[in-house]
Amino acid sequence: MKHFVTLALLLTGAALAADVNNSLDGAASVLRNMTASGQIPAAVLVESECIAVIPAAAKGGVIVGGEFGHGVVSCQTKSGWSSPAFITLSGGSVGLQAGLEHQDVVLLMNKEGEQELSQGHWNLGTRAVTIGADTSATGGVESKGWKTPVIVYTSSSGAYAGATFEGSKIGIDDQTMKSIYGAHANLHSILNGEVQAPPPAQSFMAALKQVTANKT
Repeated sequence: MKHFVTLALLLTGAALAADVNNSLDGAASVLRNMTASGQIPAAVLVESECIAVIPAAAKGGVIVGGEFGHGVVSCQTKSGWSSPAFITLSGGSVGLQAGLEHQDVVLLMNKEGEQELSQGHWNLGTRAVTIGADTSATGGVESKGWKTPVIVYTSSSGAYAGATFEGSKIGIDDQTMKSIYGAHANLHSILNGEVQAPPPAQSFMAALKQVTANKT
């Protein structure tokens, strides 16, 4: 019996590691693709205090309630971008439920958004400005010192472009964070730059540095 328990734990650990790697690599690809296409203006990126990426947030079907996205977030520190913390996106009617395509999501936060995030849970509400793949303008939020706490970019097009995120919640994936960083790691220590990024995060960290290279 002990051998079966040990095997189950090993398989669970391996599955978690694979999920983390996929999430980080996927986040790096999404960030590079959505900036290279010009969908996310450089002027908005350089004003961001935190950047969250949720690759493939949903696929097909109708999602009611629970979590439908897992991703990562990094914030600016005195020494650059922090190691990524792990987050979830859940709840609400977000306009992503009925699509047959994957929905990639990037959230850019200013100082107010960073403060909201630091609480460990965040109801996005009506103040989140959402911009779909077919929208070339950002409605003025690209100007210096944009006021909305979070700007949400989605890769969705057509009927799903600009879907509202009202009622959605950002939560902290404590289980994954502790599995990757250790039992004493928490959101604040990670986003404050006190925890070193693990090897699987290098692709995401490199993508952050690349797309925000002009940040002053």
